[in-house]
Amino acid sequence: MYSLLMKKGDMAAETPFAGVFVKKADPMVLKDLDERGLLFDAPKFEHSYPHCWRCDTPLIYYARESWFIKMTAVKDDLIANNNTINWIPESIGKGRFGDWLENVQDWGISRNRYWGTPLNIWECECGHMHSIGSIAELKEMSDNCPDDIELHRPYIDDVTITCPECGKQMHRVPEVIDCWFDSGSMPFAQHHYPFENEDLFKQQFPADFISEAVDQTRGWFYSLLAISTLLFNKAPYKNVIVLGHVQDENGQKMSKSKGNAVDPFDALETYGADAIRWYFYSNSAPWLPNRFHGKAVVEGQRKFMGTLWNTYAFFVLYANIDGFDATKYTLEYDKLGVMDKWLLSKLNTLTKTVDEHLANYRIPESARALQDFVDDMSNWYVRRSRERFWAKGMEQDKINAYMTLYTALVTVSKVAAPMIPFMTEEIYQNLVKSVDASAPESIHLCDYPEVQNELIDEKLEADMDNVLKLVVMGRACRNASNIKNRQPIGQMFVKAGFDLPEFYQEIVADELNVKNVKFTDDVRDFTSYSFKPQLKTVGPKYGKMLGGIKAALDQLDGNAAMDEINETGSLKLDINGQEVTLFKEDLLIDTAQIEGYVSENDNGITVVLDTNLTEELLEEGFVREIISKIQTMRKEAGFEVMDKIKVTYKGSEKAEAVFAANGTQICSEVLAVSAEKAEPAGFVKEWKINGEAVFMGVEKEGR
Repeated sequence: MYSLLMKKGDMAAETPFAGVFVKKADPMVLKDLDERGLLFDAPKFEHSYPHCWRCDTPLIYYARESWFIKMTAVKDDLIANNNTINWIPESIGKGRFGDWLENVQDWGISRNRYWGTPLNIWECECGHMHSIGSIAELKEMSDNCPDDIELHRPYIDDVTITCPECGKQMHRVPEVIDCWFDSGSMPFAQHHYPFENEDLFKQQFPADFISEAVDQTRGWFYSLLAISTLLFNKAPYKNVIVLGHVQDENGQKMSKSKGNAVDPFDALETYGADAIRWYFYSNSAPWLPNRFHGKAVVEGQRKFMGTLWNTYAFFVLYANIDGFDATKYTLEYDKLGVMDKWLLSKLNTLTKTVDEHLANYRIPESARALQDFVDDMSNWYVRRSRERFWAKGMEQDKINAYMTLYTALVTVSKVAAPMIPFMTEEIYQNLVKSVDASAPESIHLCDYPEVQNELIDEKLEADMDNVLKLVVMGRACRNASNIKNRQPIGQMFVKAGFDLPEFYQEIVADELNVKNVKFTDDVRDFTSYSFKPQLKTVGPKYGKMLGGIKAALDQLDGNAAMDEINETGSLKLDINGQEVTLFKEDLLIDTAQIEGYVSENDNGITVVLDTNLTEELLEEGFVREIISKIQTMRKEAGFEVMDKIKVTYKGSEKAEAVFAANGTQICSEVLAVSAEKAEPAGFVKEWKINGEAVFMGVEKEGR
């Protein structure tokens, strides 16, 4: 059969179908056989057929003689060595890879190709064979081996050795070795061991970890273990982290022929290396398939990298304005405020958490911890500390804010450096290397930050977490009531399983623009509950009584009914003289709003906002809206952060009265030297604030 085909699968010249691809020749062969009366039948069969993964051309399998390594003889050793390896995830080591070893076959080591490592076996026509183990052995046994022998084809094929059995010349067999044998030999071959570098090899063997995609289960993972077992009877690596394949946004395998493949260089140019790395770190566990698409990369870039960069840019902006040099100050913990101590506690908790996660190959968990910290640092610490950076001079509180944020930025950059190496290097070079010539040349030459356990305050973190919970719930109440954030509210009531010191209550009040926060054990004066039957559970149990149950639930005292459920675990109803027992899973429970109050309930915490607004509160809200609009105008006019301005205004009678009564406060908030009722000048804009017309102008002082 071999002689009928040429190398590319075309029919040979000796056939009537010379030059025709073998699969296209099939009908021609059948026709020829039929014409010669040699064809009995040619039924059609449907079956799966191998195709080239590159060009999709049908493949023809030929049976050929091959050289094998008898892996079945070391099956038990392979399994035992595999059991010493930490597979991530474990299911692949025990399942896919473990099953492969349980059913291990002898390794077909030879390939009929030109390129490759020549198979080191010489064969004599008498049948004797010999495996050469080194260049020295080859030269010792050969009369024609050059001193500078090149161990590849065609040079090695010219070298012969004398047969010890019959004295004739032995020639190397024509096959080369499976390339995976080369890859599996890497741990010792890279050091030319056992011929030299024994100490270096032993220092690096076995490897701490290896990482490849799941398709290497039968590739590099196996070839490394196979050869290591044969030579050293031990595993070549201690840990394996398995990677899933990258898919398109629809979960399909990427393929050039399908047109859904992404050019990695185009992606790098569009999104940047850091953003792509971050997407894969944060999106899912490494061994799961990842759907790659631009929107997902951009979202990750915005939520983490954008937030980190903006926080860094904030620090740089004000540090440059103040000429702040971190090398001239120290972080004095005893002088720090609560917010500073909280951020440092979170920072050290982060360092500890990420270190533990990475040590155990928990990559997405590390990324999420980093993202949560950066969000807290930006949207909580910096936002709550802005005015400290705006303060005049360089008093201690301002130094504390600078040093705390500086420490956090440098440390979190070092923690994140393995994941986003380029951005963190940029931050490090500017914040550290530019002011400290003795610092390591690169962030990637720095040690991983050491955890300062003495700075971790678990109670402080727990208290602040509770503050954040209340703030989130309070904002939900505001949204439900359609009251703008800049409009002050009189009272907030909290029922929770915890209390907060006054300092934290003040933070909640400030964040939610509430005058007073009151913790109470009873919020029933402001809120109640409504109940509906859960049809999928109540219907099958009570059937025709469902209408009566609905009516009874509508008539309940919500608070009393909720008390009964909390105390007994159930609610008992009398439906036409028959007792009905409903459990919590039988009920749809909603918080019922009392007019003038809005409430939110979550995990045993109830927050209630008093939405009744007095004239004083409404005026204060008006002032805050004015301040916000002027700040917007400053930005739109292109003024610098520290530029002093003059404000001119006119508007409705009410708007002018509010301006006149609160001019001093407005000026202090917007860096204005004056706010005068006059024809608006400079950059001017007309606004509607709480239904009132206001016409304002802003201009730099001195113009």
